[in-house]
Amino acid sequence: MNDFNTGKRGPAGIDEINMTPLIDVSLVLVVILMVAMPMVFQSSIAVRNAAAGGREAPVMAQAERVEVAIVSEDSVLVNRLLVRREQFRATLHSLLDQSFEPIVIVECADQVSHGTFVQIVDDAKSCGAAQIAVVGR
Repeated sequence: MNDFNTGKRGPAGIDEINMTPLIDVSLVLVVILMVAMPMVFQSSIAVRNAAAGGREAPVMAQAERVEVAIVSEDSVLVNRLLVRREQFRATLHSLLDQSFEPIVIVECADQVSHGTFVQIVDDAKSCGAAQIAVVGR
């Protein structure tokens, strides 16, 4: 027999909203933000899109920029001159002092560690480079 015809109600349904999925998603987002925020504030290297910046960049003379190629962990090419890593800061500092707008272009070999690359970029920044560009091979 049909319960609707007799006027009897069936078993009571669940009238509450299930909050568990909402809480789970919220907690996952909080954990992701907690992990990602220190990485955002730790990096002091500003990255711009090369395609947009390349169209607006003026043509500059070769002498106004310093080209740095990281060859290995202990040697660097500065304007195609091989320099030991210990002498890098002094060499770069003297070249950047002569430049009107100090721009450093950094290129890194594949076998060089990430830590060495970051140290070279930090050295260039501390020597007074106004802009640092990273070129890939």
